[in-house]
Amino acid sequence: MHITDKSFINQDKMIKSPFPDLDSWVMYFGEADIPVLRHTVQELDKLRERASSINARTLSTIILGDPLMALRVLAYIESKRSKRQATDITTIERALVMIGMEPFFRDFEHIPLVEDQLKEHPKALLWLLRVIKRSRQAAGWARDWGLMRKDLDVDEITVAALLHDTAELLMWSFAPTLALQVREKQNADKHLRSINAQHEVYGIALHDLQIDLARTWHLPTLLISMMNHGDEEETQRELNVRLAVDLARHSANGWDDAALPDDYKAITELLHINHETLFKKLGIEGPPKS
Repeated sequence: MHITDKSFINQDKMIKSPFPDLDSWVMYFGEADIPVLRHTVQELDKLRERASSINARTLSTIILGDPLMALRVLAYIESKRSKRQATDITTIERALVMIGMEPFFRDFEHIPLVEDQLKEHPKALLWLLRVIKRSRQAAGWARDWGLMRKDLDVDEITVAALLHDTAELLMWSFAPTLALQVREKQNADKHLRSINAQHEVYGIALHDLQIDLARTWHLPTLLISMMNHGDEEETQRELNVRLAVDLARHSANGWDDAALPDDYKAITELLHINHETLFKKLGIEGPPKS
Protein backbone atom coordinates (compact mmCIF):
# COMPACT_ATOMS: atom_id res chain seq x y z
CA MET A 1 0.00 0.00 0.00
CA HIS A 2 1.50 3.33 -1.04
CA ILE A 3 0.58 5.21 2.13
CA THR A 4 2.02 8.60 1.17
CA ASP A 5 1.39 8.42 -2.57
CA LYS A 6 -0.18 11.75 -3.58
CA SER A 7 -1.71 10.53 -6.84
CA PHE A 8 -5.39 9.74 -7.08
CA ILE A 9 -6.70 6.54 -8.64
CA ASN A 10 -8.14 7.34 -12.06
CA GLN A 11 -11.55 6.07 -13.07
CA ASP A 12 -10.05 4.13 -16.00
CA LYS A 13 -7.99 2.12 -13.52
CA MET A 14 -11.02 0.67 -11.80
CA ILE A 15 -11.24 -3.12 -11.97
CA LYS A 16 -13.70 -4.09 -14.71
CA SER A 17 -13.20 -7.87 -14.74
CA PRO A 18 -11.95 -10.35 -12.14
CA PHE A 19 -8.29 -11.25 -11.83
CA PRO A 20 -7.32 -14.85 -12.60
CA ASP A 21 -6.52 -15.92 -9.04
CA LEU A 22 -6.26 -14.89 -5.40
CA ASP A 23 -2.58 -13.95 -5.66
CA SER A 24 -3.41 -11.44 -8.40
CA TRP A 25 -6.09 -9.80 -6.26
CA VAL A 26 -3.70 -9.63 -3.31
CA MET A 27 -0.96 -8.12 -5.47
CA TYR A 28 -3.31 -5.43 -6.80
CA PHE A 29 -4.74 -4.38 -3.46
CA GLY A 30 -1.37 -4.71 -1.76
CA GLU A 31 -0.12 -1.86 -3.96
CA ALA A 32 -3.33 0.18 -4.14
CA ASP A 33 -3.62 3.65 -2.63
CA ILE A 34 -6.67 3.09 -0.46
CA PRO A 35 -9.14 5.99 -0.31
CA VAL A 36 -10.86 7.21 2.84
CA LEU A 37 -14.04 9.10 3.63
CA ARG A 38 -14.16 12.81 2.84
CA HIS A 39 -15.49 13.42 6.36
CA THR A 40 -12.38 11.81 7.84
CA VAL A 41 -10.05 14.11 5.89
CA GLN A 42 -12.15 17.14 6.84
CA GLU A 43 -11.96 16.24 10.52
CA LEU A 44 -8.19 15.71 10.30
CA ASP A 45 -7.78 19.06 8.54
CA LYS A 46 -9.54 20.77 11.45
CA LEU A 47 -6.90 19.39 13.82
CA ARG A 48 -3.87 19.83 11.58
CA GLU A 49 -2.92 23.30 12.79
CA ARG A 50 -2.97 22.05 16.39
CA ALA A 51 -0.94 18.92 15.65
CA SER A 52 1.57 19.55 18.45
CA SER A 53 -1.17 19.75 21.09
CA ILE A 54 -3.48 16.96 19.91
CA ASN A 55 -3.44 13.73 21.90
CA ALA A 56 -3.56 10.24 20.44
CA ARG A 57 -6.93 9.42 22.03
CA THR A 58 -8.67 12.36 20.31
CA LEU A 59 -7.15 11.50 16.95
CA SER A 60 -7.88 7.78 17.27
CA THR A 61 -11.57 8.53 17.80
CA ILE A 62 -11.73 10.16 14.37
CA ILE A 63 -9.79 7.35 12.69
CA LEU A 64 -11.94 4.62 14.27
CA GLY A 65 -14.94 6.13 12.51
CA ASP A 66 -13.46 5.08 9.16
CA PRO A 67 -12.28 1.47 8.71
CA LEU A 68 -10.38 2.39 5.55
CA MET A 69 -8.42 5.06 7.42
CA ALA A 70 -7.80 2.68 10.31
CA LEU A 71 -6.40 0.17 7.85
CA ARG A 72 -4.06 2.79 6.36
CA VAL A 73 -2.74 3.71 9.81
CA LEU A 74 -2.02 0.13 10.85
CA ALA A 75 -0.40 -0.72 7.51
CA TYR A 76 1.68 2.45 7.78
CA ILE A 77 3.01 1.68 11.26
CA GLU A 78 3.85 -1.86 10.21
CA SER A 79 5.81 -0.54 7.22
CA LYS A 80 7.84 1.67 9.58
CA ARG A 81 8.45 -0.93 12.28
CA SER A 82 12.01 -1.68 13.24
CA LYS A 83 13.05 -5.31 12.88
CA ARG A 84 14.14 -5.10 16.51
CA GLN A 85 10.62 -4.17 17.61
CA ALA A 86 9.08 -7.46 18.67
CA THR A 87 5.76 -6.18 20.04
CA ASP A 88 2.87 -5.81 17.61
CA ILE A 89 0.95 -2.55 17.51
CA THR A 90 -2.65 -3.72 17.79
CA THR A 91 -4.62 -0.51 18.39
CA ILE A 92 -4.94 2.81 16.61
CA GLU A 93 -4.05 4.83 19.69
CA ARG A 94 -0.79 2.93 20.20
CA ALA A 95 0.03 3.31 16.51
CA LEU A 96 -0.44 7.08 16.77
CA VAL A 97 1.80 7.25 19.84
CA MET A 98 4.50 5.42 17.89
CA ILE A 99 4.12 7.66 14.84
CA GLY A 100 3.88 10.95 16.70
CA MET A 101 1.31 13.64 16.05
CA GLU A 102 3.32 15.95 13.78
CA PRO A 103 4.76 13.11 11.64
CA PHE A 104 1.23 11.69 11.33
CA PHE A 105 -0.21 14.92 9.97
CA ARG A 106 2.78 15.30 7.64
CA ASP A 107 2.58 11.80 6.18
CA PHE A 108 -1.21 11.65 5.98
CA GLU A 109 -1.75 15.00 4.31
CA HIS A 110 -2.59 13.80 0.80
CA ILE A 111 -5.05 10.94 0.79
CA PRO A 112 -7.49 9.96 -2.00
CA LEU A 113 -11.18 10.31 -1.21
CA VAL A 114 -13.58 7.44 -1.75
CA GLU A 115 -16.29 9.89 -2.84
CA ASP A 116 -14.03 11.10 -5.67
CA GLN A 117 -13.06 7.58 -6.63
CA LEU A 118 -16.68 6.47 -6.88
CA LYS A 119 -18.16 9.65 -8.36
CA GLU A 120 -19.16 7.71 -11.50
CA HIS A 121 -20.58 4.88 -9.37
CA PRO A 122 -23.10 6.46 -6.96
CA LYS A 123 -24.91 3.18 -6.25
CA ALA A 124 -21.62 1.53 -5.25
CA LEU A 125 -20.81 4.50 -3.00
CA LEU A 126 -24.13 4.05 -1.19
CA TRP A 127 -23.38 0.37 -0.61
CA LEU A 128 -19.87 1.15 0.58
CA LEU A 129 -21.28 3.64 3.10
CA ARG A 130 -23.68 0.94 4.31
CA VAL A 131 -20.80 -1.47 4.89
CA ILE A 132 -18.89 1.25 6.77
CA LYS A 133 -21.94 1.89 8.95
CA ARG A 134 -22.19 -1.86 9.57
CA SER A 135 -18.49 -2.02 10.48
CA ARG A 136 -18.87 0.84 12.95
CA GLN A 137 -21.84 -0.89 14.53
CA ALA A 138 -19.92 -4.16 14.84
CA ALA A 139 -16.98 -2.35 16.41
CA GLY A 140 -19.25 -0.62 18.93
CA TRP A 141 -20.94 -3.84 19.96
CA ALA A 142 -17.65 -5.72 20.12
CA ARG A 143 -16.27 -3.04 22.43
CA ASP A 144 -19.35 -3.00 24.67
CA TRP A 145 -19.32 -6.76 25.03
CA GLY A 146 -15.58 -6.76 25.67
CA LEU A 147 -16.14 -4.36 28.54
CA MET A 148 -18.89 -6.58 29.92
CA ARG A 149 -16.55 -9.56 29.71
CA LYS A 150 -13.77 -7.51 31.36
CA ASP A 151 -11.51 -8.20 28.40
CA LEU A 152 -7.87 -7.27 28.93
CA ASP A 153 -7.81 -4.91 25.92
CA VAL A 154 -11.13 -3.88 24.41
CA ASP A 155 -9.38 -1.58 21.91
CA GLU A 156 -7.95 -4.64 20.15
CA ILE A 157 -11.39 -6.18 19.88
CA THR A 158 -12.78 -2.91 18.57
CA VAL A 159 -10.19 -2.69 15.78
CA ALA A 160 -10.61 -6.34 14.80
CA ALA A 161 -14.37 -5.91 14.40
CA LEU A 162 -13.97 -2.61 12.54
CA LEU A 163 -11.57 -4.12 10.00
CA HIS A 164 -13.37 -7.44 9.65
CA ASP A 165 -15.03 -6.57 6.34
CA THR A 166 -12.36 -4.41 4.71
CA ALA A 167 -12.07 -6.79 1.74
CA GLU A 168 -15.70 -6.01 0.91
CA LEU A 169 -14.97 -2.29 1.25
CA LEU A 170 -12.03 -2.64 -1.13
CA MET A 171 -14.24 -4.30 -3.72
CA TRP A 172 -16.80 -1.50 -3.52
CA SER A 173 -13.95 1.03 -3.79
CA PHE A 174 -12.01 -0.51 -6.69
CA ALA A 175 -14.36 -2.97 -8.41
CA PRO A 176 -17.81 -1.35 -8.06
CA THR A 177 -19.39 -3.00 -11.11
CA LEU A 178 -18.30 -6.44 -9.91
CA ALA A 179 -19.45 -5.73 -6.35
CA LEU A 180 -22.87 -4.73 -7.69
CA GLN A 181 -23.05 -8.01 -9.63
CA VAL A 182 -22.53 -9.91 -6.36
CA ARG A 183 -25.27 -7.87 -4.70
CA GLU A 184 -27.66 -8.42 -7.63
CA LYS A 185 -27.08 -12.19 -7.56
CA GLN A 186 -27.91 -12.30 -3.86
CA ASN A 187 -31.00 -10.14 -4.33
CA ALA A 188 -32.20 -12.45 -7.11
CA ASP A 189 -31.64 -15.59 -5.02
CA LYS A 190 -32.17 -15.13 -1.29
CA HIS A 191 -30.83 -18.63 -0.65
CA LEU A 192 -27.53 -17.96 -2.44
CA ARG A 193 -24.69 -17.94 0.07
CA SER A 194 -22.37 -14.93 -0.01
CA ILE A 195 -19.28 -17.06 -0.56
CA ASN A 196 -20.87 -18.72 -3.60
CA ALA A 197 -21.85 -15.38 -5.13
CA GLN A 198 -18.30 -14.10 -4.54
CA HIS A 199 -16.76 -17.12 -6.26
CA GLU A 200 -19.10 -16.69 -9.21
CA VAL A 201 -18.19 -13.01 -9.75
CA TYR A 202 -14.73 -12.47 -8.25
CA GLY A 203 -13.42 -16.01 -8.60
CA ILE A 204 -12.39 -15.89 -4.94
CA ALA A 205 -13.88 -15.65 -1.44
CA LEU A 206 -13.55 -12.26 0.24
CA HIS A 207 -12.54 -13.91 3.50
CA ASP A 208 -9.49 -15.47 1.81
CA LEU A 209 -8.60 -12.11 0.27
CA GLN A 210 -8.98 -10.38 3.62
CA ILE A 211 -6.64 -12.74 5.46
CA ASP A 212 -4.00 -12.79 2.70
CA LEU A 213 -4.01 -8.99 2.52
CA ALA A 214 -3.69 -8.70 6.30
CA ARG A 215 -0.61 -10.91 6.12
CA THR A 216 0.75 -8.99 3.14
CA TRP A 217 0.45 -5.74 5.10
CA HIS A 218 1.98 -7.50 8.15
CA LEU A 219 -0.97 -6.59 10.32
CA PRO A 220 -0.68 -7.87 13.90
CA THR A 221 -1.14 -11.62 14.28
CA LEU A 222 -3.63 -11.05 17.09
CA LEU A 223 -5.90 -8.97 14.86
CA ILE A 224 -5.65 -11.51 12.04
CA SER A 225 -6.66 -14.32 14.40
CA MET A 226 -9.74 -12.36 15.48
CA MET A 227 -10.73 -11.76 11.83
CA ASN A 228 -10.06 -15.35 10.74
CA HIS A 229 -12.87 -17.76 11.57
CA GLY A 230 -11.41 -21.17 10.83
CA ASP A 231 -12.30 -24.65 11.95
CA GLU A 232 -10.36 -24.45 15.20
CA GLU A 233 -12.19 -23.72 18.43
CA GLU A 234 -12.66 -19.98 18.90
CA THR A 235 -11.33 -18.08 21.88
CA GLN A 236 -13.75 -15.85 23.78
CA ARG A 237 -12.20 -12.80 22.11
CA GLU A 238 -12.57 -14.25 18.62
CA LEU A 239 -16.16 -15.22 19.38
CA ASN A 240 -16.79 -11.70 20.70
CA VAL A 241 -15.68 -10.23 17.36
CA ARG A 242 -17.48 -12.75 15.16
CA LEU A 243 -20.81 -12.39 16.95
CA ALA A 244 -20.64 -8.58 16.78
CA VAL A 245 -19.91 -8.78 13.05
CA ASP A 246 -22.69 -11.33 12.49
CA LEU A 247 -25.23 -9.26 14.41
CA ALA A 248 -24.30 -6.11 12.50
CA ARG A 249 -24.59 -7.90 9.15
CA HIS A 250 -27.88 -9.63 9.90
CA SER A 251 -29.58 -6.65 11.58
CA ALA A 252 -28.61 -4.49 8.59
CA ASN A 253 -31.17 -6.59 6.67
CA GLY A 254 -33.82 -5.66 9.23
CA TRP A 255 -34.57 -6.84 12.74
CA ASP A 256 -36.75 -9.58 11.31
CA ASP A 257 -33.78 -11.32 9.62
CA ALA A 258 -34.08 -15.08 10.01
CA ALA A 259 -30.52 -15.45 11.32
CA LEU A 260 -31.00 -13.16 14.31
CA PRO A 261 -32.48 -15.67 16.79
CA ASP A 262 -29.30 -17.76 16.53
CA ASP A 263 -27.24 -14.59 17.02
CA TYR A 264 -29.20 -13.67 20.14
CA LYS A 265 -28.74 -17.13 21.61
CA ALA A 266 -24.98 -17.14 21.03
CA ILE A 267 -24.54 -13.61 22.40
CA THR A 268 -26.49 -14.30 25.59
CA GLU A 269 -24.35 -17.39 26.14
CA LEU A 270 -21.15 -15.40 25.59
CA LEU A 271 -22.17 -12.62 27.96
CA HIS A 272 -24.10 -14.77 30.47
CA ILE A 273 -27.17 -12.56 30.25
CA ASN A 274 -30.81 -13.23 29.36
CA HIS A 275 -32.55 -12.17 26.16
CA GLU A 276 -34.42 -9.32 27.86
CA THR A 277 -31.14 -7.76 29.04
CA LEU A 278 -29.60 -8.19 25.58
CA PHE A 279 -32.56 -6.53 23.84
CA LYS A 280 -32.37 -3.64 26.29
CA LYS A 281 -28.68 -3.16 25.58
CA LEU A 282 -29.33 -3.30 21.84
CA GLY A 283 -32.15 -0.77 22.18
CA ILE A 284 -34.76 -3.04 20.62
CA GLU A 285 -38.00 -4.47 21.93
CA GLY A 286 -37.06 -8.00 20.99
CA PRO A 287 -37.94 -10.22 18.07
CA PRO A 288 -41.03 -9.19 16.10
CA LYS A 289 -44.31 -10.78 17.12
CA SER A 290 -45.50 -13.41 14.64
